[in-house]
Amino acid sequence: MSSISRRSLMAAAAAAVLAPSFALPVWAQDLPKLEFLYSPYADYAPFFVAKELGFFEDFGVDVTLSPKGDTAETIQMLASGNIEAGAATWASSLFNALDRGATVAIIATSARMPSTVPSPSPFMVSQTAWDAGIRTVADLRGKRVGIPGPGGFGMFSVARALEKGGLTIEDVEPVFLPPPATAAAFANGGLEAGWSIEPFAGQLEKQGLGRRLVEDHTFGTELGLIAFNQDFVTANEDAVVRFMAAYLKAARLLDNGGWEDARILEVVAKYTGTEPDALRGIPYTVRSEDGAIDMASVREQEEFFRKRGALEYDGPVDIESVYRIDLLKRANDLLASKP
Repeated sequence: MSSISRRSLMAAAAAAVLAPSFALPVWAQDLPKLEFLYSPYADYAPFFVAKELGFFEDFGVDVTLSPKGDTAETIQMLASGNIEAGAATWASSLFNALDRGATVAIIATSARMPSTVPSPSPFMVSQTAWDAGIRTVADLRGKRVGIPGPGGFGMFSVARALEKGGLTIEDVEPVFLPPPATAAAFANGGLEAGWSIEPFAGQLEKQGLGRRLVEDHTFGTELGLIAFNQDFVTANEDAVVRFMAAYLKAARLLDNGGWEDARILEVVAKYTGTEPDALRGIPYTVRSEDGAIDMASVREQEEFFRKRGALEYDGPVDIESVYRIDLLKRANDLLASKP
């Protein structure tokens, strides 16, 4: 979306955040309700903020946020029409579903790894393992490493971290478990190392259960995307555009100092099951200002899963035909026009 300048985006963000809610035309009051699937991680904060600070309502969409499972479940529910929208990672299950013609429309990025440290998604070593002498990635050969699942961003991230020590996934013992379960596994000696994400990474440090071992392994990597059921998009383009405008408003607020606002910390704490103080000062994921997806990063992840034998097709999958960048452009234009 090179036609959108950084200056105009920043101006729109400032105006949108500071201005009062705008009056909606009568037709906007009849927009359909929309249910959105989320995970209880800090990188989903824009959706929490848009909901709780009234941005969705201001833009004329009635949004319900519902907790979800993994990417495979999210895409299945979207494609079947059981849910209208959700965020997911660039997982092998998503690539395969797109190749099979899943009826989903991809609209924008949901999160991207920053190119700075500390990382919001570090590769961590347990304090017990550290005390036992595991101080480098190379020391993890043959050890148990926690990964959220075999085909998602967590697997990609762990593989990149292991490369720092000349290791591969095959050189360690993968243990599949969700990030919230890492604390117990570190505490009882069930894992020597593992993938984490905020706010859980910060909790591991504060509780003395883990240490950051690698943080520079996924700089700038696309973490997730926002997708909709394709039939819903066809019938409700205006609702999608308004949802995305509210999301962009919240994302820009967060990426321009919003994390220092006590109200926002309370909102994110509510959805992540943590205390506001646990979120204060932790590193966060970011997004492109206009919500555009870095396709080079996506293709890198696709190739990673291909080399692991996780993809059911040859060559690059057709993402472009379901990437509705036209609706994202309209959302940016709508946000820039209000008030």
